[in-house]
Amino acid sequence: VQLQASGGGLAQAGGSRRLSCAASGTIFSLLTMAWYVQAPGKERDLVAEINGGGKTNYADSVKGRFTISRDNFKHTVDLEMDSLKPEDTAVYYCRAYIPGDSFRDYWGPGTLVTVSS
Repeated sequence: VQLQASGGGLAQAGGSRRLSCAASGTIFSLLTMAWYVQAPGKERDLVAEINGGGKTNYADSVKGRFTISRDNFKHTVDLEMDSLKPEDTAVYYCRAYIPGDSFRDYWGPGTLVTVSS
């Protein structure tokens, strides 16, 4: 599985930005798709994830502001980011993994989101 993220760039505080991640391969429906964030000098943390059945999980810091969604036909996962804050400035990474006994883990290159105040 190869992942390619897009949509990073500059946004104003209070504005919106949409990230998209496209996955290659034929096992997309088995994958839990996730977005992680890494700010300078900090660890990489989960932002949001969605499993093959559409169940979602969000970090407390983005609940009510960010929405993750997936398209199992297009093999894409999107992260709609609304009400952006300067502290959302970071590199965002797309991750795909199969949990459990058949664990597989894939990461895409990061995409930088900069939120100006």
